[in-house]
Amino acid sequence: MSDGLKGIKTVRDFELKGKTVFLRLDLNVPMDKEGNITDETRITASLPTIKYCFEKGAKIIIASHLGRPKTSADRQYSMEPVAKRLGELLDLEVVLMEEPDSEGVKHILYGPMKNQIICLENLRFDQGEVENSTELAVMWTSYADIYINDAFGASHRAHASISALPEMMQEKGVGFLIEKEIKMLDGLFDKPQKPYIAVLGGSKVSDKIPVIEKLINVVDGFVIGGAMAYTFLKAQGVEVGKSLVEADKLKYAKEMIERIEARGKTLLLPVDHITSQAFGDTKNIRVTTNHQIKENEIGLDIGPKTIELYKKYLAEAKTVFWNGPMGVFETTEFSKGTFAIAEVMAANPGTMIVGGGDSAAAAEISGFADKMTHISTGGGASLEYLQGERLPGLEVLRKRKQSESSTSTPTF
Repeated sequence: MSDGLKGIKTVRDFELKGKTVFLRLDLNVPMDKEGNITDETRITASLPTIKYCFEKGAKIIIASHLGRPKTSADRQYSMEPVAKRLGELLDLEVVLMEEPDSEGVKHILYGPMKNQIICLENLRFDQGEVENSTELAVMWTSYADIYINDAFGASHRAHASISALPEMMQEKGVGFLIEKEIKMLDGLFDKPQKPYIAVLGGSKVSDKIPVIEKLINVVDGFVIGGAMAYTFLKAQGVEVGKSLVEADKLKYAKEMIERIEARGKTLLLPVDHITSQAFGDTKNIRVTTNHQIKENEIGLDIGPKTIELYKKYLAEAKTVFWNGPMGVFETTEFSKGTFAIAEVMAANPGTMIVGGGDSAAAAEISGFADKMTHISTGGGASLEYLQGERLPGLEVLRKRKQSESSTSTPTF
């Protein structure tokens, strides 16, 4: 694993009164075609750090990206709906700047800002953000005294607001969200309560290989669902019809099954499926009688026997880490398996961790999100962290040893 929060300050470590805080958040929330926020989890997760800074007397500049705009003309990616919602939740005026590098920020900062905070427009409206531009970072350093990163979901990106900016600042640290994320994810490896089960789903085995390799010596068992299960089943000689299979990962899947068994650990794979004849076909749905799938069918969810098998197994766990849906949960007809995982985890009093991305979305949609111990906002960042990767957004904040720091002569 990485060094966690070792050598990294938190927002509590700074005197904030009268200081300007550049607060990098992950407010990249999903929105519908009309521009309405459909899931505000990332907004509400950011509130504790914002409130803390405000209550301690800081002037606050909020910065985030939203989606993947190609240019600043892609106004559907404007932060306006997010800024509006933040204002409602905080009961403050959130002043949205027209550009992410706006000079107007300084004029507002000169004022009292009694019930105001500043929100920069979508950082990715400036190409310098994704290019890790030092020029853009220099602009932002002219605004701020303290840099706080609370954007765990963006911390695996070496972008200007994540890497170049804190590299230039002396006073820097993390907010409450990142602090919680790291402590929760570290807990999955540092003496987790047993039995400890990993639930892995999603479309590809290749996406989960590094995580499987890290978990295999820690967990007591794996529960596999989603399209990745068909690669495992195919590796065992099971017919899976037209279901998604990574042919180049069949050898790995077979070896992984053998390695799990050799360690005396459990591997649960689907014993039945919900199938149809095409990905979007809800007219020809069938429940299989066993783990075999007909050659003209595609598996789209785990079946009822599998659901009961998985629920019984997970109900006895003390720690569960879940990453990846059991099926195409966005379609009601193929959502039962994924929602069943959320339900049994919600009823379990143990440590229940949801690993961001589609799993986090599924937990929210299922209505059981508030019963989980922790739902990561990280997505790809969560997986990279669990794989032992060093996240740029954390490493730049870490206090270096004297031998690794600048060679300049210290002052006394």
